[in-house]
Amino acid sequence: MGFQVGLNNLLKELWEQLSQLWGGSPGGTTPPGPGGDDLPGSLQPRVLLIIYNPVIRSQGNRKLTQVLGWNDPDQLCDGYIADLRECSGGWIDYQIAERIEVGDWPVKVDGFRYDEETYLRCWRTGSGWHDPDAVDYEAILADFDILARVELGRIDEVWLFASPFAGFYESRMVGPGAFWCNAPPLERFDVSRRLVVMGYNYERGVGEMLESFGHRIESHMDRVWRNFGDDPAHNLWRRFTLYDMIAPGQANCGNVHFAPNSRGDYDWGNTAYVPSNCDDWLNFPNFQGLVRQVNCQEWGNGEIRAHHKWWLNHLPKAPGDTSSIANNWWWYAVDPNIIP
Repeated sequence: MGFQVGLNNLLKELWEQLSQLWGGSPGGTTPPGPGGDDLPGSLQPRVLLIIYNPVIRSQGNRKLTQVLGWNDPDQLCDGYIADLRECSGGWIDYQIAERIEVGDWPVKVDGFRYDEETYLRCWRTGSGWHDPDAVDYEAILADFDILARVELGRIDEVWLFASPFAGFYESRMVGPGAFWCNAPPLERFDVSRRLVVMGYNYERGVGEMLESFGHRIESHMDRVWRNFGDDPAHNLWRRFTLYDMIAPGQANCGNVHFAPNSRGDYDWGNTAYVPSNCDDWLNFPNFQGLVRQVNCQEWGNGEIRAHHKWWLNHLPKAPGDTSSIANNWWWYAVDPNIIP
């Protein structure tokens, strides 16, 4: 996981440098983003759910999830949707508009596709995985007429489910003016709106799905606040993500990998106390100057889903705007088309 994080950070830095050379997102322009007065009462984003769950003929035609004892993707979706609805105060209520189940593995960028013999051997031996691992996103877009579905107003985003080593990014943005969303953007100009394609792994749980969504938020909010510099006094997103290791005595809510007191990635079970004003973010934008000592007991003692729900619960969801940016940050998290 550490290698993948480092690779993603390197790719992000390269993309940002190229974007600056090209004067912004190459090939695409977007209008100024809306303010808080334009905020809808709630959002019900429509999802195309695509589940790659191969049929294993050598195991009585059972599905891969059944053969290996992995999670039911529909149950994962139910838990994930419920968590996001709860953490957003009911403002976000995802709807599965269309569901497609495929009894095979997705195809890789070089045309390779696992079969049951090859995949099960790799899984049981822990070796022999195909390289390159990356999935062919263009093939997925074409196979399921995804851009046409977007243009017809049938869907707003896509959720992909598959087994480990499917080659998905956790999230990837597609469309005109697409920008970094924890992965290199896939610009397409044969569709009028941007969409995010999420990639999930049914060997994992709802906590890992929330982590993918959290990284999507990080990418979107980096973009929203990009013109305010890195000083937390002016860039409220930077202030929200402060943690004690990088800002001693000034922790706020941290980020997806770092809780307020974390000393390293995924250190959500740290028992050390640090001062934090995380509670004050529940008053945003009317900060009261609240600071108290916190540790992992606040966010589930190291349990991934509990920490991510705690972090998401603190994400602002207030009316109005600050510095012409809506105070409900969930809007930006979900809808990439309002982000300039």
